[in-house]
Amino acid sequence: MTDFKGKFNSKIGTMAKPEQLKIQQTPRQNRYFSEGFKRQRVEEIEKNIVKISEICREYQVSDTAVYNWIYKYSRMRKKSIRQVVEAESDTRKLLQLKERIKELERIVGQKQILIDFQDKMIDIAEEEYKVDIKKKLGSKLSAGFGKTGSNTITE
Repeated sequence: MTDFKGKFNSKIGTMAKPEQLKIQQTPRQNRYFSEGFKRQRVEEIEKNIVKISEICREYQVSDTAVYNWIYKYSRMRKKSIRQVVEAESDTRKLLQLKERIKELERIVGQKQILIDFQDKMIDIAEEEYKVDIKKKLGSKLSAGFGKTGSNTITE
């Protein structure tokens, strides 16, 4: 490849060397959490205050370690109670959908009231002015203002 001055640039277009690809990794520190800390986190999980993934992310602990804490310190497991784990986002989404349904039902109800009101107004106008306002299926068009059929060709 050439750069703007026309000289060959050896840095552009060449592959990286293996030593350039090595990522410096720091050795993992062994950390120890107190029994009280582990019990508290397990209790938070059981009360659905926090998710396992959040604990893993916040304290940089593997999910296996957190499951081991649950196995060891869970009160529910010792009582042979199964904990139903339901994703909080699913519950929230379900509640939002139920609220949306309620809102749409309310809107449909309002629209139906408006339609009923307009139908009643049309009925009253038809009685008052003795004119057929509603379009009846299969009825002939009423004689109105303006020209109709002027654009049709008769032979």
